[in-house]
Amino acid sequence: MRELPEPASPGTPGTPPPPGPADPGGGGPVLREPDLPRTMKQRPRALRTGWTTGTCASAAARAAALHLVTGRPQRWVEVALPSGRRVTFAVERCEQLRPGRTEAVVVKDAGDDPDVTHGSWLTATVAWRARPGLELHGGIGVGVVTRPGLGLEVGGPAINPVPRRMITEAVREVIDTAARGVDVTISVPDGEIRARKTTNGRLGILGGISILGTTGIVRPFSTASWRASVEQAVSVAAAQGVPAVVLCTGGRTEKGAMALLPDLPPVAFVEVGDFTGAALRRAAGHGVRRVVFVGMAGKLTKLAAGVLMTHYTRSRVDTSVLGEITRAAGGPPELAGRVAAANTARHAYELWEEAGLLSAAGAELCRRVAGVLSRFTGGRLSAEAALVDFTGRTLIASAASGSGSADGPDRRGLLP
Repeated sequence: MRELPEPASPGTPGTPPPPGPADPGGGGPVLREPDLPRTMKQRPRALRTGWTTGTCASAAARAAALHLVTGRPQRWVEVALPSGRRVTFAVERCEQLRPGRTEAVVVKDAGDDPDVTHGSWLTATVAWRARPGLELHGGIGVGVVTRPGLGLEVGGPAINPVPRRMITEAVREVIDTAARGVDVTISVPDGEIRARKTTNGRLGILGGISILGTTGIVRPFSTASWRASVEQAVSVAAAQGVPAVVLCTGGRTEKGAMALLPDLPPVAFVEVGDFTGAALRRAAGHGVRRVVFVGMAGKLTKLAAGVLMTHYTRSRVDTSVLGEITRAAGGPPELAGRVAAANTARHAYELWEEAGLLSAAGAELCRRVAGVLSRFTGGRLSAEAALVDFTGRTLIASAASGSGSADGPDRRGLLP
């Protein structure tokens, strides 16, 4: 590894100038990098990871299922994370409500992430039912989906696909649901109150919180310490002389990016969370010449609007930008209007897909993102952007800064 010089402070030679408002005649959005919320400033100690609501719900479900089968209350329970790793949880309460119906509680520990669900009681009620199989229900304090665009059934509980799978598998480890039927109900007693501190209502999730998680683990992505770790990761990649730094929003997109770019070493891939601007500034300061951003529709939309720090408390998805992109990609005015009024970026993505415009609109979105990334660094970086689907595994479109208007996927925008 070659020795890396200390990064210069903003405004000194060798680093890009701090971002400022774009020239109104420059043809791009105003660039913004909002500061962290006051409650998320630097802590003087290392940050502790925690557990998602989905993991805690699966642990509660397994404890209740074990009690139902064995007749014995459970004080500790072990469940599997999506990675296959198994972890053990203390059970706060486990009791029989009546013959054939049990309930267990696991208290959520979110670690040092500023999470409104920290300390909530994830409660699972498990009961025998007449027909074989497992039915999962949302109880008190679990939100109900009332709008499209969340990847969940309208009218159903706001329990995301990975937590659904974790809960189901936790119960099926205990009960052969092909032979016996069970109803599993997840509830959070104060979930409706906690949800008032979230954006759930705006997204059409009413009456409670969402049961979330893709890895089962809460990592403190949204803190100043995470920003520092992002900057450090970019510095390490630059020191290795990688041909490009690949910025990914999270674990799923990082895995997808690694599959798309198998010739790059693992050190080239950086999970930036919300801190795209910090990563770009550090990359430019170290003389990195090429950056690829791989993300899903929501983060890409924020970036296309010029927002470089994308924490949900400091920015929101502006679907009017997606309406403009629809028109630029050749979509009819009626579709552009529907996209501009979409509930979420995912909803807009689904509308594009239904209209057969996903490839063209995705490429136009990527072209705009790449332009924003390049402008943020004063043109010092050659920027590329790639849109992946919501599994993180399938490339939808890509484009490079400076590419022309898109009439389909611009494959030139993705390495090599």
